[in-house]
Amino acid sequence: MTEALLRVSNLKKYFPIKRGVLRRTVGHVRAVDDVSFEVFPGETLGIVGESGCGKSTTGRTLLRLLEPTSGEVWFKDKNLSQLNKSEMRAMRQHLQIVFQDPYSSLNPRYKVGTILSRPMEVHGLYTPKQRIQRVEMMLERCGLNPSAKDRYPHQFSGGQRQRIGIARALTLNPSVLVLDEPVSALDVSVQSQIINLLEDLQEEFKLTYLFIAHDLSVVHHISDRVAVMYLGQLAELATSDALFSDPLHPYTQALLSAIPHPDPRAKRERILLSGDLPSPANPPTGCPFHTRCAHAMDICRKQKPVWREERPGHFVACHLYGSAVEGGIPR
Repeated sequence: MTEALLRVSNLKKYFPIKRGVLRRTVGHVRAVDDVSFEVFPGETLGIVGESGCGKSTTGRTLLRLLEPTSGEVWFKDKNLSQLNKSEMRAMRQHLQIVFQDPYSSLNPRYKVGTILSRPMEVHGLYTPKQRIQRVEMMLERCGLNPSAKDRYPHQFSGGQRQRIGIARALTLNPSVLVLDEPVSALDVSVQSQIINLLEDLQEEFKLTYLFIAHDLSVVHHISDRVAVMYLGQLAELATSDALFSDPLHPYTQALLSAIPHPDPRAKRERILLSGDLPSPANPPTGCPFHTRCAHAMDICRKQKPVWREERPGHFVACHLYGSAVEGGIPR
């Protein structure tokens, strides 16, 4: 079996809540709460969930753009959680990120050529002439004219800026790209172009993607496996086809039922969730989803469900599977 390229184990990220004149810590926002998963070479792992579920924080924490509260992140045989600043800076050559907002992720004071060449300067890669050549090559490969290096970010459209952001991430020839909602701020027509570009680049440069998004249709199209997050925790993880054809967790079923169908005459039963999303500063006891789940039982309110492999390669955290209930959720 292929060894995982990236392993995330029991990752937590808590943000302190401070109040009063002395700014004392009175609680924590549990943005990421004990998340574990693996990403294999050449695959695309999608992470989906509602806004505020912790998916973007997960991506930034595993890259240590946000320092984790606890947990471990392994890249090959390196434990990223134990690296000092200089060691982590060197490791960033292999782990890059493409941000959601193509407008704020590029420094407006610098020309595109400077923005793309700066990472290579920091890591001491190539000669100045080779850096210019690589900048032009990456711009062209990402669908832009090489002359774009002499222009400023404000002279480009949103889709073009996202292409620049992708080109910047690829200048260091990384192994892993964390794509933090890379198309959510773009027009629908541009979204498809960027998705096709990402697929072509993945095949050409043998890249591994962690694709974070809330658009389930996009995730289904690009992902090999999909992880569903709810309130900072993983609810379900499976191959893309298995998850979309036969979801196990009630939350996943509700999410998939909300996907628009291209045929307006097709009848689909919409699963409406009751209640509001609980606060990550005060999550429910037991299963975090029990306050909105139509199948909730007494055990759901008292005991956190075990993360289990219900089927080969299909993981779920739900008391409706295993020894709690025979037969699982009625469908």
